[in-house]
Amino acid sequence: MNKVLIVVDMQNDFIDGSLGTKEACAIVDNVVKEIKKDYSYIYATRDTHHEDYMETHEGRHLPVMHCIQGSEGWQIRKEVMDALNEKDHEIIDKPTFGSEKLVEELKKRNEKCPIDEITILGLCTDICVVSNALLIKAAFPQMTINVKEDCCAGVTPESHEAALATMKMCQLEII
Repeated sequence: MNKVLIVVDMQNDFIDGSLGTKEACAIVDNVVKEIKKDYSYIYATRDTHHEDYMETHEGRHLPVMHCIQGSEGWQIRKEVMDALNEKDHEIIDKPTFGSEKLVEELKKRNEKCPIDEITILGLCTDICVVSNALLIKAAFPQMTINVKEDCCAGVTPESHEAALATMKMCQLEII
């Protein structure tokens, strides 16, 4: 079975950095365990901004410097990166919430060897996880797409739950 894992933005700034939460800290071990499972391929995304972040549309709406390319906060959490390095994976830098490049890479992989199932996890459930999940679902409407609830955390517990409910309504499997 050709199963693909998507690890969304498991970066220091979202875990215990400038936008970190205790909920994000709490999922790190679960994410590492999931990465170690039997997946055919893994894509990891990395939120990527630059010094002009505060002048961008996102920066004006979320005025907290984070994930500045090359900074410690931009790096994928060490434990997560160590687990990824044990597997066949690719990191995709993305300048915004959802990644069109991720969808393009999934389409290319699916053409070579049909993907049976995609599982998504990471941060933040209510921003980047839901954005990428819905882009992937639009590109692969007949595919089983799972979201690992215990491997995701939102900006708040309430917004995490709302995002999970939204994805469930859009026929993603919340597992």
